[in-house]
Amino acid sequence: MVAEEYYEFKPEAKKKIAILGAVGIVLFILGVFLAMGSGSGHEEEHASAQTLTNLVASADQVAAAPEVTAEEHHGSPVWLKRIYTSLWQNNIFFAGIGIIGLFFVTIQYAAQAGWSAPIKRIPLAMGQWIPISGILMLVLWFIVKADVFHWTHHDLYVEGDGFDAIINGKSGYFFWPLDAGGFPLFFILRMVVFFGLWYLFFVWIKREMLAEDINGGTAHWTKARSLSAVFLVIFAVSSSIAAWDWVMSIDTHWYSTMMGWYVFASWFVTGLAVITLLVIYLKEGGYLKMVNANHLHNLGLFVFAFSIFWTYIWFSQFLLIYYANIPEETVYFVNQMNNSPYSWVFYVSIIMNFVLPFLLFMTRDSKRHMSMLKVVCVIVVIGHWFDFYNMVTPGVMQHDGGLGFLEIGLTMVFVAAFLYVTLLALSKAPLVAKNHPMMGEALNHHI
Repeated sequence: MVAEEYYEFKPEAKKKIAILGAVGIVLFILGVFLAMGSGSGHEEEHASAQTLTNLVASADQVAAAPEVTAEEHHGSPVWLKRIYTSLWQNNIFFAGIGIIGLFFVTIQYAAQAGWSAPIKRIPLAMGQWIPISGILMLVLWFIVKADVFHWTHHDLYVEGDGFDAIINGKSGYFFWPLDAGGFPLFFILRMVVFFGLWYLFFVWIKREMLAEDINGGTAHWTKARSLSAVFLVIFAVSSSIAAWDWVMSIDTHWYSTMMGWYVFASWFVTGLAVITLLVIYLKEGGYLKMVNANHLHNLGLFVFAFSIFWTYIWFSQFLLIYYANIPEETVYFVNQMNNSPYSWVFYVSIIMNFVLPFLLFMTRDSKRHMSMLKVVCVIVVIGHWFDFYNMVTPGVMQHDGGLGFLEIGLTMVFVAAFLYVTLLALSKAPLVAKNHPMMGEALNHHI
């Protein structure tokens, strides 16, 4: 029997989160005014045929290159498109953190891991963001679709000057069983089903975990393990398709067979870093008395290992496209590497997501001290926010992309909202699973 621990969501913590959100709103408004002052109106993004010709030349395939049709987006003013792009990027980023909270819990059950028993309520609380992000995703899609998703334009599927053979060939993936260029029923249905399934499994697994506190025994643990195994199969498929839908379809002509893995890797290491930061926050607040340096070491190992895993996926995708040197594929990276602000974000994200975590977490002691864990995990979270920025923004904004008060302020608002929801969820149930059948193993965990 483990003594009950309850997290108290104190007014001081709520005040700090409110200040964070308020500062974010102020910065966002300031950023909008600055963006409006720097130029608005219905400006075309500069994805011209000449630009694509230059990209083809940079790939050394001018002579043999197939004809590439430029995507021209005629839509909202640049400042408004920046808002839409940042909203979409942040919602995908934080939705992934919430989903990874549930994913982390399920892999602990599926692997019958005992070391994580004292901390599983933290990632479970992160999962409370899943339904919020799902509603936001659906609402935002109807607001931003014309500017963020080029494939939603009807004239792409009608014979004439605007017809796009490549996008028309993919129309079934978006619009089935309806006509191309109409309402994308198949796309929306996938979004609703994915979030519905994720939230359903979150509710079921949470119910078993809380019932275990009351009834004890192994029945609830066994049921949660069975649910986790089913969820992992569903998640393996749904997370990849979600990456294709919400990220890769922004650049409709471009595709990568590794995009599902890439988005998952970025989500996962970010989620691990957030879990670690929340565990440290609670430890410093006098909670989680059973968590010691050995448990922190495991979390640090996870962040270290999956930073390398993300790098492996990133390099594999980049190397294959670079080596093949096909203009339709290389244009994706050429745009990021050569155009501001994506160019510096491209290189900074590599440093923050691989070089620094690799060097700083190499020693055993670095993964056992909260001060170092806090530094590295904050770097990882910010670095992968940059990563998602470069996944989303270049395809929408082309040469008009920006990274300033608008994007920073909006991100701060999302951070405040996510922290509030997570910490509120933590305060609603016991912080530690007192009747977990593997708590003895966790208490004696040593590495």
